[in-house]
Amino acid sequence: MLSINDNLTIPDSYLSFRYIRSSGPGGQNVNKVNTCVQLTFHLNECPLISYPARMRLIALAGSRYSTRGTIQIVSDQFRHQIRNRTDCLNRLQSLIQESLIIPKKRRPTRPTSASKKRRLNQKRQQSQKKDLRRQPKPED
Repeated sequence: MLSINDNLTIPDSYLSFRYIRSSGPGGQNVNKVNTCVQLTFHLNECPLISYPARMRLIALAGSRYSTRGTIQIVSDQFRHQIRNRTDCLNRLQSLIQESLIIPKKRRPTRPTSASKKRRLNQKRQQSQKKDLRRQPKPED
């Protein structure tokens, strides 16, 4: 069970782990022990996540999302399989938590008249400053 928040926990049936040999730290241990963890989350099969959150999760996952409807997270940071497994679970948990946050809608605003006046005054001052730097034109 992966606990996302108070209302949402994902059962282990939607998660699958695969253990492969790691290319990371570990010396000769790398050649003998499968410490790298590939976590696959079957998103299309999981009805617990709402459609809008699912779309945000797909966008957040980016290249980790496959066309088969799965999100794959790989971890080989640590020398121990258990630590890599918890790292994968933590990364998936934070990804899902981030997708559950509903973004605020942007309300288009117009600049105030005071800000327009400030901008135009600043432009005028800048123009005058540049005019003062110019060399005077020769008189005929």
